[in-house]
Amino acid sequence: MTRILFVEDDPELSELISNFLRSFEFTVDVQGDGSQLIDSVRENPPDLLLLDIMLPGKDGLTLCRELREFWGGPIVLLTSLNSDMNQILGFEIGATDYVVKTTPPSVLLARIRAHLRSATTQPVTPAGAGGQERSTLNFGKLQIDARNRTATYHNEPLGLSTGDFDLLWELASHAGDILSRDHLLKQLRGIEYDGLDRSIDVAVSRLRKKLDDDPNEPRKIKTIRHKGYLFATDVWWQE
Repeated sequence: MTRILFVEDDPELSELISNFLRSFEFTVDVQGDGSQLIDSVRENPPDLLLLDIMLPGKDGLTLCRELREFWGGPIVLLTSLNSDMNQILGFEIGATDYVVKTTPPSVLLARIRAHLRSATTQPVTPAGAGGQERSTLNFGKLQIDARNRTATYHNEPLGLSTGDFDLLWELASHAGDILSRDHLLKQLRGIEYDGLDRSIDVAVSRLRKKLDDDPNEPRKIKTIRHKGYLFATDVWWQE
């Protein structure tokens, strides 16, 4: 059974949401603060983490940042504030989604299911020589392994979240091609680009940081104005 770890300090809200999710046959474990969260995830990783931002002690954003050092599962931030800056910060540190607490439970359920599907779906591996599927991609010091869902750069693991790994694989498997935001959103999240969604841009920024790509003049993952992103093919062997 799919297990959700829910960290929320409001007992009434945690009971309401957890009971709703349990009615759809999820196992929901609830914690009232984040004091045990890091150890809990290390010892028994959930399928998805539903994490309140405003918590006593360490806040949800700090906990999200710490979790991303070793865990790549879906993290859905739950907040009472519909703040653009909080959303951007949440995505910057590796959150999978950002949901306002006034969101209807049915919509929250749909988003949770979508993230769980994404987390359990392997990226499509492109065909190699002879029509055989490739499960690894190599670009100089960058190696990407789709079968084990790992990526290393200069022999160091990148520690990517599920969504960031899928984005890197999609870009790298189409190296040399321009991929639009609409294409990336449809491929990775099954939704169309509405002209406002910045989740792809933020995720690309995270990848650039991990790949030592200059954000002002990126050479590895290039921004093609008004078109999208291009994963370069030649610069990786020049390092």
